[in-house]
Amino acid sequence: MTLGSGNMQLAVELPAGEDLNEWLAVNTIDFYNESSSTPHHIVSILYGVLAEFCTKESCPIMSAGPKYEYLWADGHDIKTPLKVSAGEYIDFLMTWVERQLNNEVVFPTKPDVPFPKKFASIIKVIFKRLFRVYAHMYHSHFHHIMTLGLEYHLNTCFKHFIFFIDQFKLVDPKELAPLAELIQQFKARKQQVS
Repeated sequence: MTLGSGNMQLAVELPAGEDLNEWLAVNTIDFYNESSSTPHHIVSILYGVLAEFCTKESCPIMSAGPKYEYLWADGHDIKTPLKVSAGEYIDFLMTWVERQLNNEVVFPTKPDVPFPKKFASIIKVIFKRLFRVYAHMYHSHFHHIMTLGLEYHLNTCFKHFIFFIDQFKLVDPKELAPLAELIQQFKARKQQVS
């Protein structure tokens, strides 16, 4: 179940006359802000609440169930993938995404500066990695989320995320496997509403 969130499909569609790269950039920033440590975004609140449960002892590896383990490498500072705890992985990820967002070459803020040719591939990596945070929360901490009564909030944020990445084909379907059943439920409900 999700919160009453209106027509989420319409919310993710590219508005008429809008530049695709600009739309992807604005939404990437919004989704990052939902995932980052800024206090006014629900996913950060959820993960902030979970941080006390997501320790090196309880989550020694970044995973989404027993079949999916994620190693960290950013291709710049850390070139060889490292096995790190979930908390460390998420910290590395948020720092890396913030670095991308603040890079004027990747995310230009001046209207006359074009997006780089590799913009789409950078966006895809960002969304693939943000998905892993959701996958970890659902697989390792959903019982905590339910105990705290926050499952509707998490589901609403994740549903919006899924509709967006699906609309623009931003994450390879095989990467979504850890939450395939949940994603299918959201998509089935979307089709019932359509």
